[in-house]
Amino acid sequence: MERQQPDLDALFLRVEAMEDKWQILQLLSTYGPAVDSGSADAASELWQEDGVYDVDSGILDGRGDVKSMIEGELHQNFIMNGSAHMMSVPRIELCGDRAVATGHSQLVIKIPGTEADFKVLRITANRWELVREGNHWRVSRRVGRLLDGRSDARELLAAGVGTELRPQATDPAPGM
Repeated sequence: MERQQPDLDALFLRVEAMEDKWQILQLLSTYGPAVDSGSADAASELWQEDGVYDVDSGILDGRGDVKSMIEGELHQNFIMNGSAHMMSVPRIELCGDRAVATGHSQLVIKIPGTEADFKVLRITANRWELVREGNHWRVSRRVGRLLDGRSDARELLAAGVGTELRPQATDPAPGM
């Protein structure tokens, strides 16, 4: 049976999409080990030169800010005491040379003064916006929001799975 050109074209597109998703998974799975080992260059190279990391505590503009965060005192204290940035397997949507990956992350730290007791310091909803640069994918923007009951984290996750949230009456008060 002779293959039809449309079948080959469709197969090529499917393989290309799988390769893109694999490369994106490799990129995202590099983040945790890079930041937990203090490999600031490796972690910051995941971003575009002018990429943005937008978290609840502030916005990091560019690779330099990402590198400085990893080399900073707070992050270095996490590393020296014991930490793990654990990423879930994200949902990835491709659109040509752009992609969006949506998932969760946890920051687990060793409880100071204990031999081997750990606690989850934060659980975060993440949206990774990526751009293909040549043969590589890079982060153009990462948005992380604490899953603390506020609507912005839920909205971020809902957007990643193609759903919209119904309007919430109010966000819960802090600490509730």
